[in-house]
Amino acid sequence: MKELVNGGKWLDQDGNLIHAHGGHILFYNDYYYWYGEDRRDNYYVSCYRSKDLFTWEFRNHILTTDSPTSGMRIRTKLKLKREDGGKVNLERPKVLFNEKMKQFVLWVHFENGENYKDAACAIATSDTPDGDFTYHGHFNPLGYMSRDCTLYQDDDGTAYFISAARDNADLHIYRLQDDYLNIEKLVTQLWQGEYREAPAVIKEENVYYMCNSFCTGWAPNQGKFGFAKNMGGPWSVLEGFGDETTYSSQPAFILKTQDGQLFYFGDRWDAKDYFNSSYVVLPLEISNHKMAINYYEKAVLTDSGKIKFTNE
Repeated sequence: MKELVNGGKWLDQDGNLIHAHGGHILFYNDYYYWYGEDRRDNYYVSCYRSKDLFTWEFRNHILTTDSPTSGMRIRTKLKLKREDGGKVNLERPKVLFNEKMKQFVLWVHFENGENYKDAACAIATSDTPDGDFTYHGHFNPLGYMSRDCTLYQDDDGTAYFISAARDNADLHIYRLQDDYLNIEKLVTQLWQGEYREAPAVIKEENVYYMCNSFCTGWAPNQGKFGFAKNMGGPWSVLEGFGDETTYSSQPAFILKTQDGQLFYFGDRWDAKDYFNSSYVVLPLEISNHKMAINYYEKAVLTDSGKIKFTNE
């Protein structure tokens, strides 16, 4: 049996640590593609793929300091290094496939690598899920600050970009244009003054659910969720899920597998050593407008191909 131990060292098929924090999993052509932060060397975003969510093959450092750059119709800043040659920060990368354009589109949180004053989003694209992405620069959506972020693709292909704004005080939901390369409109502003970050969205039985965390730096806190029948709201008052530290994790993304299972993926940060940070995967239950996760020590892939969770 294959297994993933929560908080343990998750390795790729070559025995190397998986570097994919703050990430996102996209299913495409029979593979799950996992994108996430890779802060080593000159890397920014790495990509892995798997057919069973347990055996991960490293594919590519899809964004680096040396990635190709290209301007776009938005006025952006094409900066993948600081003036002093140091790295910028690219955090919480999310990727969607745009069926109309036959293109993979990445949105990410951009900061200058010295402080968190840029508070911008950035875009990159590729014709393949694990190719060398072309970086199109960073900007502030509709002039707003933009920090922790996620993407959500609805059943009809409409895509939304959700990010923390106003020094993290609020969460904004933006609808993207058809090619996913610009903002169409600000749909709504959520939970003003409640300082939520790390958003992740899923839809079940035509109801949207968004989980998130409070702003406490690297320290874990009580995860909360809200729901709505439309992305534009009205959204419910936030309620807690998990325990007071969300089982020592922060939301990264929610995955709905091809057989309909729901999994919560979170980062278990190590404030003293970022590179010692790990991951958590737990079964997610949604019923009667409630979102719940219960803790298990590990996920196991059985010989029959089923995923089960156990404390053994």
